[in-house]
Amino acid sequence: MSVRDIAVYDHLRSTDPDDDAVYRVVGTDTGTVTLLRVSDDDGRRAHTGEVVTRETLDSFEPAENPDGNRSVGTRLRSVADAAYWAFRTSGPLIIAGVLLAVVGTLGNVGLVALPPLAGNGLLFAGFGCIVLAIVLD
Repeated sequence: MSVRDIAVYDHLRSTDPDDDAVYRVVGTDTGTVTLLRVSDDDGRRAHTGEVVTRETLDSFEPAENPDGNRSVGTRLRSVADAAYWAFRTSGPLIIAGVLLAVVGTLGNVGLVALPPLAGNGLLFAGFGCIVLAIVLD
């Protein structure tokens, strides 16, 4: 396999008996390719952070994306975890803004008993908090 045949985001598996991991191509240059290790030795998705640069790809073969072997439940849990941590680490002003906007929206659609003026007020206050948090960041 030639370095010229490789494109960013291609996946390669090491044929070295001591390293059976899958790598994603994250960069190519004239004569070299930069790879990020994206699986453990069993082929399961892993966040290793290990980056290697190779001039030849003699010990690699094309491989499937390790993200493709995750179940639907695992993928949904991953999305929920990412949303949770994004929300949790965003700061109190963003959290207050999102909560106000959600309650205001629920009031506007009739799921929470609020007068229309209160629902709209909460919605605008929530967006105001979010904008303020972004500006102050």
